[in-house]
Amino acid sequence: QVQLVESGGGLVQAGGSLRLSCAASGIIFSRYTMAWYRQAPGKQRELAARITSGGSSNYADSVKGRFTISRDNAKNTVYLQMNSLKPEDTAVYYCNADNPTFTYLTYWGQGTQVTVSS
Repeated sequence: QVQLVESGGGLVQAGGSLRLSCAASGIIFSRYTMAWYRQAPGKQRELAARITSGGSSNYADSVKGRFTISRDNAKNTVYLQMNSLKPEDTAVYYCNADNPTFTYLTYWGQGTQVTVSS
């Protein structure tokens, strides 16, 4: 069974930092594109950051320069380092895994809450 388990969410003051982790099991992790999505209350889920199997990353304009996505294939884990947090970053953050060759192979974590207070 495929499992993506997020951790590291919580309450933080504006301007602070937080690091999210997503541990994957049941997939050949190194082959997958990994991503962090987020969903604020009443809003659509949006892509925050993505990293390919080759290590190339891309970010939403709203987080670029503040967030950094990275992966450790030996640990089957993807991270999201979030700096200079703003209240508008408040959302549930979801870990996502996509197989770039077999596009029907896509998986989601349960989500972790990030709340940024002003």
